[in-house]
Amino acid sequence: MGTSYPCPVVKTRAKRFLFGGLVAMAYLYCFPYFPGMHSANELPRIYLTMAMVDEGSFAIDTGAERWGKTVDMSPSKGHLYSNKAPGSSMLAVPAYAVLKSAKDLTGAEPSLAELTWAFRFATGIVPTLLFLSLMWKFLRGFAPSPQSRRLILLAYGIGSMAMTYSTLFIAHQLAAVCIMSAYVVGTWVVEERLHRRWLWAAGFLAGSAPLVDYQAAFAGVPIGIYLVYQLGLRRRENRIGILYAIGGAIPPIVLLLYYHAAAFGGPFRTGYEASESFAHFHQQGFLGMDQLRLEAFTGSTIASDNGLLVFCPMLLLALPGWYLMARRGRWWHLGVTLSVAVIYLLFVSSINFWRGGWQVGPRYITAMLPFLLVPIAVAVTWAERRWAARAFVIGLIGVGVVVYGLSNALFPHFPEKFSNPLYGLVFRLLGDGEAPYNAGWLLGLKGFASLVPYLILVCGLSVWCACPSREERRSALVGLGITVAIVASYSFFPGGGATADGAYQWVVSVMP
Repeated sequence: MGTSYPCPVVKTRAKRFLFGGLVAMAYLYCFPYFPGMHSANELPRIYLTMAMVDEGSFAIDTGAERWGKTVDMSPSKGHLYSNKAPGSSMLAVPAYAVLKSAKDLTGAEPSLAELTWAFRFATGIVPTLLFLSLMWKFLRGFAPSPQSRRLILLAYGIGSMAMTYSTLFIAHQLAAVCIMSAYVVGTWVVEERLHRRWLWAAGFLAGSAPLVDYQAAFAGVPIGIYLVYQLGLRRRENRIGILYAIGGAIPPIVLLLYYHAAAFGGPFRTGYEASESFAHFHQQGFLGMDQLRLEAFTGSTIASDNGLLVFCPMLLLALPGWYLMARRGRWWHLGVTLSVAVIYLLFVSSINFWRGGWQVGPRYITAMLPFLLVPIAVAVTWAERRWAARAFVIGLIGVGVVVYGLSNALFPHFPEKFSNPLYGLVFRLLGDGEAPYNAGWLLGLKGFASLVPYLILVCGLSVWCACPSREERRSALVGLGITVAIVASYSFFPGGGATADGAYQWVVSVMP
């Protein structure tokens, strides 16, 4: 009898599930929750979920009285309301119902920490993990090699804002999942991998994006143009698909307008306009967009304290990716992804509150990131068999993994008082042995010891993606050297002095 060998397809599938499982473990290990810090972004969303279930109301007075007010609450009609788009709070309703039922069995009420974890899990971690699986399939058309796709999804899932805003109850990543998923489904319909009735799902996802996070609507414009042209003009029999898409988008949009009317007195009046803290920003221009600002553009892209390309330099790979797409005639995907990038860069450069408070990168443009994975995939595929180019790719990806992988485990909120938050906050916390809640606490580990399993997990996952076989060893080692060199160079960014020191001591004071 001959020797039997495992089927390559089965082997690839096993590696895919292993990769997904390791990423899921990284997401679930960290719980950056700080009892002494009232998160202005998370608390109003938590209160709204509770109000909808417990009181059948959008008013969040009860939660505010119990756990405190934040600046992200808007007074209206004698009550307080969350000034956020309500979609993530609505998605958290089943999680709250399950948690509340479980706690009822013990005669207790859910704690704020339990609510925070459950809502983060339901609206951030689960959608993003499912989305990574979807992108694994979608990116096959741009990066056929499983090794390249693992590297790309490591860069996105661990080394970008996707990780930060998946593990916090902040809606940016959920909106990105919705709008990019709409594009994926629409593309598969255009390519005839799916029946046109699936455009109902694409429309529903696109309509849900602004229900979750208002600015996600901007990405819907180039997607709509793409689908209308490809389906409405190219094939007469497919024009019915446009009606499916419109029909799917109507329910979430109507729900959003109903929320505005019920809470703030008009379907087109948002909570930001009703806010006492932010109304003066939104009254300037259109939704706060009044003029282009060089300070906002550079502050959101290359500044040491919040620059997207500083924290996540692998996004630069989109530039050669677009060039290669143009040479290969992939004009529609180039047009959509490039348009989304331009739209969001213009958006963040024109809003007068562009800094957006505490954040690890310009969070308002989180919805842009998955669109950049398309040209990045093309660039990574080109570099796959060129060891020097691949080393450069790995080096850039490694920087994002260091920044986001560590900040997520330690303190995923960079206060504006840090001009060099990587060194002034993240590395300093690591060196001082500070750490918030994580799975290690369940094993009796605290401080730096609690981070060791997580660090081993992320490092092991990164090594596997960078060096899946001996052939990639040279590019992986050189790539590691590039990562170290770039991260070391960040030490030359100016620190924040006494102001940053004071902010650091405050961060330490809220550690559990």
